[in-house]
Amino acid sequence: MPPTAAPWARQAAGGGAPGAPLPAVSRGELTRAPWAAASGPALTGRPVEAAMPHAVPRLPAPLGGNAGAVAAGAAAPSVPLGHTFVPPTKRIHSPEQLKAFLRSDTARGFVSFILALNEAVKGRQLSDKCEVSEAVQRLLRLLDTLWRWVEETPPAAHTLRYGNPAYRTWFARMAEAAPQLTAEVLPAGLEGAAVELAGYLSDSFGNATRIDYGTGHETTFCALLYCLARLGVVGAADAAALVTRVFARYLELMRKIQTTYWLEPAGSHGVWGLDDYQFLPFIWGSAQLIDHPFIKPASIHTHEVLEGYGGEYLYLGCIRFVMQVKKGPLQETSPMLCDIAGIPLWSKVNSGMVKMYQAEVLSKFPIMQHFLFGSLLQFQPAGSGGGAGGGGAAAASNGGGGASEPPAAAANT
Repeated sequence: MPPTAAPWARQAAGGGAPGAPLPAVSRGELTRAPWAAASGPALTGRPVEAAMPHAVPRLPAPLGGNAGAVAAGAAAPSVPLGHTFVPPTKRIHSPEQLKAFLRSDTARGFVSFILALNEAVKGRQLSDKCEVSEAVQRLLRLLDTLWRWVEETPPAAHTLRYGNPAYRTWFARMAEAAPQLTAEVLPAGLEGAAVELAGYLSDSFGNATRIDYGTGHETTFCALLYCLARLGVVGAADAAALVTRVFARYLELMRKIQTTYWLEPAGSHGVWGLDDYQFLPFIWGSAQLIDHPFIKPASIHTHEVLEGYGGEYLYLGCIRFVMQVKKGPLQETSPMLCDIAGIPLWSKVNSGMVKMYQAEVLSKFPIMQHFLFGSLLQFQPAGSGGGAGGGGAAAASNGGGGASEPPAAAANT
């Protein structure tokens, strides 16, 4: 099999111009340029950075302009007069609409939110002390409830490896309770937003029809956190806890769901992809490890490091989980992860992961056709006028990214 390389792991061959578009990269083909173009119908022949506005770490501006005030208890929740919360819906129905979305303030604001959380966890272990607000505690209680429901819904007798039908029972219970669960996260005066947040919650844990789960569902959970920031329920003081407490607990829950009901990987690239299920923990997990005194990217090959530190660093925990659920050496099951291990600095891994996420998740139509938009995270293509959910312009680039063969059109990876 030809080597599978991370798109930012090697210097460009032949010294091509940095802004020149590259051809689509086939599955298993060596990607040589750190500014490789995205493949597939969404961005054929165009660099990702040319399609997505620049972003810097920034939380979205809350609707009422009271950033963090609700979370800190300093002010009553504030929603503009006449604002109407709506159930979120799918709005990306064509590659052209995806291109428009990628150029919008909404896309920039969403990436800015991811980068803000990325900055908040640089050099931090999961167990490091951080502020745990009432809003964060409510989110953790929500996830604990869903964990308990998994334990109350054992897998059914089943002959196939993937797709235990008991998952549908758990999912139906979760989806039915989603409005109430999200309402319990909200402070007094914002309960009306539950109708909108419930859609994001119920789409964060996989698809009950296909019994699968992938990076699209993970992105939807991140969108739920973004919407809470738009409401002012969580603010800058909560940024670290949203990763080290809330997202870490979400990841534990998803692993429990995956190993209990054995969900199919949605639109997985197999050995040619980063991971069958997750992406964000590789971004935030590599940020945690920046400037670590002795754990280097190559340390993923050291059993003692994975066992000793997998519970403190999301990135190492992901590697450990892959090795637990997949048979065979990591070099065979996850060659891209091994290729990334050859990069000397975690800072370069981190910046490359951000670029790759934009290319392999946000820029892929088979994934983003399932993304949800409402009044908090609006579908407002570039040039349509009006705010798109916060974010703001920036001069720093987070474009670029690698490419691989697009998954099947029905996948929500």
